[in-house]
Amino acid sequence: MKEKFQLKQTVVTIIADAPEHIASAKQAIRVNRRSLENFIESNPFFRFALEPIEDYVGNPPDIVRRMLDASSAAKVGPMAAVAGVIADLAVEAMVDAGAPYAIVDNGGDIALTSDRDVIVGIYGGVSPFKDVGFKIEPNRFLGVCTSSATVGPSISFGPADVACVIAKTACLADAAASALGNLSDDPKAAFGAIKDISGVIGALLIVGDKFATWGRLPTLVRASVDAACVTHA
Repeated sequence: MKEKFQLKQTVVTIIADAPEHIASAKQAIRVNRRSLENFIESNPFFRFALEPIEDYVGNPPDIVRRMLDASSAAKVGPMAAVAGVIADLAVEAMVDAGAPYAIVDNGGDIALTSDRDVIVGIYGGVSPFKDVGFKIEPNRFLGVCTSSATVGPSISFGPADVACVIAKTACLADAAASALGNLSDDPKAAFGAIKDISGVIGALLIVGDKFATWGRLPTLVRASVDAACVTHA
């Protein structure tokens, strides 16, 4: 089953075997987004910070703590992890509801757990690298997140068409993908910025006609990527 769900700026595609698992994901998104919004009301600077922050008002809820930890590790602003952390929390709720197969794609930032192989397409916009994807084997939990200067709404200070990071959580992968994309005019420096972050597994960069990888990535396969399937508002 596949369902698109929108809550304000959050637009996700949820994939599962049973409707109750999709319902669990939706409820987790509602609850955690509300917690984040309440925190931002007391800390409006949180929304716009481009670097890690340490000073804030009140006791951060779980969603914010995860964003703070990821942003600190990747040396980016906490909102760089927002799409990934929402995907994480939604998939965790699905797993708690008994789902062995759960995928949440939040604008190209994906959290998943799966008892079967999953193909994740890589959409590079105008890049000459087309029809490429990862074959992800059954796993307990994984984050696959992408930042881009040319595709989608990401804020990126580098030229990457695709700055993709695979990590143990989507929250961390999202923050690290932002760091990777920001430095993508120099792939060596870009990979160097994330390679020592605990929990980051591998990364892929596409910048125009240049294609580079680092770390342990799933098998690259041919995948027909339809731009219409890319989640966006």
